[in-house]
Amino acid sequence: MAIVAYFVFASFACGAGYQPTPRRSVESMLRLAAVGPGDTVYDLGAGTGAVLFRAAARGATAVGVEVEPTRVLILRLRRRFSPLRDRVTLSWGNMFAMDLRPATVIAVFLWPDAMRRLRPIFESQLTPGTRIVSHYHPLPGYIPTMEDRAAKVYLYRWPATPVTPA
Repeated sequence: MAIVAYFVFASFACGAGYQPTPRRSVESMLRLAAVGPGDTVYDLGAGTGAVLFRAAARGATAVGVEVEPTRVLILRLRRRFSPLRDRVTLSWGNMFAMDLRPATVIAVFLWPDAMRRLRPIFESQLTPGTRIVSHYHPLPGYIPTMEDRAAKVYLYRWPATPVTPA
């Protein structure tokens, strides 16, 4: 029971507890972001790789960033035995310290506080045309370019349109 509790709650302090992204939402994220060959997808808080491996299956280079050691181990095992292993890179570390400039797509399923902490990083590092796709929580301060309300997926094209204060 302690192992299960650790697995579920260990990364709460780092931006989100563990909750797998539903398959429908993953498909919506990849579809809205038009992920394909030539894309470099950064999955921030990669969990066990739902977005990561499906992006690689679409021909993208996929970079997964995860802080929680058990999930990193699962990701490494999945990568080792995956036919897509040459398209997947894993980073065990802090997503807030990552260089995001190589990304053409950034995928996130994080809590609002983590999204707020990422905002200045996005503003300083992302190049025009980079797509940010978020499940469940919108990017604070910006208006989505597109959204799938049923799957709770939000797409932003950088530079994103800021929300105008009332």
